[in-house]
Amino acid sequence: MPETVIQMPAGFATQMVNWQRQYGRQSLPWQNTQDPYRVWLSEIMLQQTQVSTVLDYFARFLHKFPDVAALAAAEQDDVLALWSGLGYYSRARNMHRCAQEVMARFGGEFPRRAQELQTLPGIGRSTAAAIAAFCFQERVAILDGNVKRVLSRVLGFADDLAVSKNEKQLWHLAENVMPEQAADMPAYTQSLMDLGASLCLPRKTQCSECPVQPMCKAFEKGTPLAYPVKTRKLKRSSATLWLLWAENVQGQVWLHKRPQKGIWAGLFSLPVFDTEDQLLAAWPQGHSARYLEPWKHVLTHRDLHLHPVRLSGSGHGSPACDGQWVDAAVWPELGLPAPVRSLLSSR
Repeated sequence: MPETVIQMPAGFATQMVNWQRQYGRQSLPWQNTQDPYRVWLSEIMLQQTQVSTVLDYFARFLHKFPDVAALAAAEQDDVLALWSGLGYYSRARNMHRCAQEVMARFGGEFPRRAQELQTLPGIGRSTAAAIAAFCFQERVAILDGNVKRVLSRVLGFADDLAVSKNEKQLWHLAENVMPEQAADMPAYTQSLMDLGASLCLPRKTQCSECPVQPMCKAFEKGTPLAYPVKTRKLKRSSATLWLLWAENVQGQVWLHKRPQKGIWAGLFSLPVFDTEDQLLAAWPQGHSARYLEPWKHVLTHRDLHLHPVRLSGSGHGSPACDGQWVDAAVWPELGLPAPVRSLLSSR
């Protein structure tokens, strides 16, 4: 079957650049800078996370780790603690490793080309392109979720993006609509992000306010929400977890550090068990069992059905599982999974 022939819209990049400079976001804390550390930090945080959520985390990270050297020198536990609640913790682990590699391989300076940036942990093709475009004005295309949506609608690209060759074709098209002047790359790159975040939304469009509506094939056909096409659905799974909330007479909580792979990797957590019997057997000295209201915690691919059981101890015994007693003044500063932090905060 022959590939779909796409007619490239004339003046697309110019329209986008002009719109961004007049109407786009201008005052976010990671804008108006060519510091690759700040841009990289924001790009990693903004993956799968709303701008409103990232703002506070971004400020706290910069206060604690003002540059890549400070982040590289930090303990992973300190990085995860500061990240706690932001989710997708592999981002934080990769970010820490990336900072260390920037120091070790590049003398503390981020590489200036997207191709080299992609060799660093946690930096994919689109993230590398964003850093290179914003900081070094490299003519290189981004293609994150927002941009796929914008370009597929404007270009009328109806091929299934679940098929790798079709996504490669969209990458090629994205490269063909970039501005000719490298100096326009920061504004152009930001314009795609802004349009996808404000007007060209997944389930709602504001076509009347869109700067490229006259050249948008999806608008012309009257079916903007039909794009992008991606048939492959994420397979969801579920798991039931029993959480042991063990507390001694000093008010300390028993926490253990999760393995470096799997759910909540590298974080401190209440001990997790597959069954109620396993939980109770882990601390037979515990008494006054309180079965707290179970709830469902939703992850990207998985639903966790959490069953917390709170037990008290009167002696010096400890649960028969890896961990340590942690003071009430200490655990809030640790890297904890969001549901565990929420649970302990309800005490």
